[in-house]
Amino acid sequence: MKVAALQMVSGADVAANLNAARALLEQAAAGGAELALLPEYFCFMGHHDRDKLALAEPDLAGNDAADAADAAHAPIQQFLASSARELGLWLVGGTLPLRTQDPERAANATLVYGPQGQRTVRYDKIHLFRYDNGRERYDEAAVLRAGATPTHFTLTDRSGQPWRVGLSVCYDLRFPELYRALQADLLLVPAAFTHTTGQAHWEVLLRARAIENQAFVLASAQGGRHENGRLTWGQSMAIDPWGAVLQQQATGPAVVLADLDPARLQAVRAQLPALQHRRLP
Repeated sequence: MKVAALQMVSGADVAANLNAARALLEQAAAGGAELALLPEYFCFMGHHDRDKLALAEPDLAGNDAADAADAAHAPIQQFLASSARELGLWLVGGTLPLRTQDPERAANATLVYGPQGQRTVRYDKIHLFRYDNGRERYDEAAVLRAGATPTHFTLTDRSGQPWRVGLSVCYDLRFPELYRALQADLLLVPAAFTHTTGQAHWEVLLRARAIENQAFVLASAQGGRHENGRLTWGQSMAIDPWGAVLQQQATGPAVVLADLDPARLQAVRAQLPALQHRRLP
């Protein structure tokens, strides 16, 4: 199965970000990708953390009358559904802010759409980033509500091969117990790692998650200097179950394409059956 990690340098203009994402998605589809992964906050990187609260959309997952009324207020979800349908892709929408019952908190949600444009699953980022080195300070919990449920979905590729796909977001990468619980063939990591933490830990953590779970990893990142002044690390990449980097892009907007071979997955798990040797829960 061919997959694509889309790297962006998103700004505060939602329409411009969606146009940029669509161009990358079209490039991925033209390159033969069956699954495309957008980065965290592909739709919006505001000037202040609270900006995302005004942008937060109602969740359109249901089918009741309220959804029809809310649809006009959910352009990002409409964009994801139509792009998946028009391009015939499994589209994993990085993250976008969704409303919660608390007007002071949004959910940082990953939404997955099938090739017919149908919404299949939602994952809310479980682990919320906090960091303060005296020069940079981040506290996602100030405006976000943490998720609580590890989430996966199954897709069947064009050859008929089923894939169990596990979802995670950015800071989740530091919590290996989440990935163990997902029991996935392919682990997805949309992210907006800071340059400081990304330079130190991004690649080593991604490769560790691939090795210890004997799974492919696809990571799509924000990568560059944003208009709000923030510098993100980038280095979107695909990694095989042995920890080898298949493809990567350092910085700037890009499509990282990689072929995932299920035979490689089975060979690694057969040669070193570490997943069968676990003794602790």
